[in-house]
Amino acid sequence: MRVVIAEDNVLLQEGLGLLLSTAGFEVAAAVDRVDEFLAAVDQHRPDIALVDIRLPPTFGDEGLRAVRAARQTHPDLPVFVLSQYVERAYAAELLAGGQGGVGYLLKDRVARIDDFLDAMRRVAAGGTAVDPLVISQLVADRPSSRLDELSPREREVLSLMAEGHTNGTIAARLHITERAVHKHISNIFAKLDLPPDDSSHRRVTAVLAYLGTQPKK
Repeated sequence: MRVVIAEDNVLLQEGLGLLLSTAGFEVAAAVDRVDEFLAAVDQHRPDIALVDIRLPPTFGDEGLRAVRAARQTHPDLPVFVLSQYVERAYAAELLAGGQGGVGYLLKDRVARIDDFLDAMRRVAAGGTAVDPLVISQLVADRPSSRLDELSPREREVLSLMAEGHTNGTIAARLHITERAVHKHISNIFAKLDLPPDDSSHRRVTAVLAYLGTQPKK
């Protein structure tokens, strides 16, 4: 699995490269500037891009603009943001594409290497992996919607779906059976009026609704 890294901190860039290489990823390029990142994506066609939002020269939103530009030419590129901060507007924009393949974790809150690597693989496969703190900020000011019809348990299930967990992990976290999780997810789909098409697409759409973003048409 090929990955392109865009990170300006040299120690973190080297550390991520070594970690991912040891875990079986192929680090095709590790860069610290937007133009180098875009060139690397065009050249290597990675399976996933690992990007910091704040990159040189201004350390503003260069990383987000780089992702936006890369996805214009490579719309299916999975993107994993590893940031120092909760950038609420940026997170919402990243998730608003509607196709999944998006991760957003906070550097200081990555507690387990295995969890991070699992999240990378989920995002590369088209899923989502969002830090709970980012989720809480995205839903804080969400207007009323069909989500208000969900039960407290269904909200718990949907929140864990937004973090990127599988049905089995959700069952373990909530101390319920996988059958119960499946039933809750079916209820969530019904209450959100999601059509019975591909279940993975409905799962992403439900997560986007929970996070208060709208998939682009």
